[in-house]
Amino acid sequence: MDKISIGLIGLGTVGSGVVKTLEKFENINISKIAVRNLAKKRNIEGLDENILTDDPFSIVNDEDIKIVVEVMGGVNPALDLIKTAIKNKKHIVTANKELLAKYGDELYALANENNVVILYEAAIAGGIPIIMPIKTILAANEIFQIAGILNGTTNYILTKMDELGVSYKDVLEDAQKLGYAEADPTGDVEGYDAAYKIATLASLAFHQKVDINKIYKEGITKITIDDIKTAKELGYKIKLIAIANKTDDGRLDIRVQPMFVPMENSLSKIDNVTNAVLLNGFPVGEIMFVGAGAGEFPTASSVCGDILAIAAELPNTLTPLPMMRTNNKNQAEQIDINETYNKYYISIKAADNVGVIGFIGATCGYNNINLENMLQKGIDKDGTARIIVITGLCKEEHIRRAIKEIQSNNSIKEVTSLIRVMENANKE
Repeated sequence: MDKISIGLIGLGTVGSGVVKTLEKFENINISKIAVRNLAKKRNIEGLDENILTDDPFSIVNDEDIKIVVEVMGGVNPALDLIKTAIKNKKHIVTANKELLAKYGDELYALANENNVVILYEAAIAGGIPIIMPIKTILAANEIFQIAGILNGTTNYILTKMDELGVSYKDVLEDAQKLGYAEADPTGDVEGYDAAYKIATLASLAFHQKVDINKIYKEGITKITIDDIKTAKELGYKIKLIAIANKTDDGRLDIRVQPMFVPMENSLSKIDNVTNAVLLNGFPVGEIMFVGAGAGEFPTASSVCGDILAIAAELPNTLTPLPMMRTNNKNQAEQIDINETYNKYYISIKAADNVGVIGFIGATCGYNNINLENMLQKGIDKDGTARIIVITGLCKEEHIRRAIKEIQSNNSIKEVTSLIRVMENANKE
């Protein structure tokens, strides 16, 4: 059997998992591995250090390498490396979510021009197979909604806040000690990581180019223990949800945000570092993919699956995996957050004065906002009351205007939380 030569760029957690996983496949030869530090000790038994290089361009310019595997992350120098590899007629496997979200359309077009394929199963949800199923077995479906828990760090934090009744800050420190959160967790907790992933998923599912800069992002740093407890009392769990909806007129509503998820919704049951992707479409209906969204071997599973898929095609065809290629021509019309319609949970800290609840209700009414529920959660030692509001479906622009008017009242001390409420999709 002729071996397919591959070059690996990056030998961190995922890269190490790829090397260990590919050892048993006799048709694959890792001929070069690019690393930042040649002197660093590697936790890979039997690794041939002669194939290590600190020059990644020696991989993308090597005539014998057929598949370039990029697991280094970031945009620079990954973008130049992958573009060079494609121009040299090399197939690409990548786990680089940020690169695809920002430059995916450019890279897909370049790949099509050079008759090579880019596979990126590991870039979205680690070990969960989602890209190839959408491209192949679900290709007959019109998908109208994607909703996912795509970031394990934030899901772990929210889970532990719920289970242990401790603050965001305390759980974050614990997550950092356990290695679930980076020293600088901004990319995770402010929604950037999930936004990169939902951008690529939406582009794939809706066959349109998606502008990452037009995706609304809101993180979990303002979620309080009171929010967590109230959600549970009302029959919800708070999750950071990456969501993409296709409207009846073809526009896309794509965002990342904390949401009150109903207990009966499958996503409410996804805890700790587990990821999940929920699809709604016709004719399949609702379908969910669940599994490990990160880690050495779960992510390596997806990377290696892509490598083997390409390797299996190379001896037989000059145009491998045509169904896996992307050729989106139209730019999506993305809906601004102010134009969206949602249900909302609002937490308000107010003086215990006569007429406050009536004022809140009237203000919502003046702004075309129906209320499904309003309750007062006792009186604090400082004499303030916590008032909880659950609205009906209303426009974001209207809720923001109402909040501004509510805050202008002298009896209102603070609007402490505004969190959108998720509804299950029911589309025939």
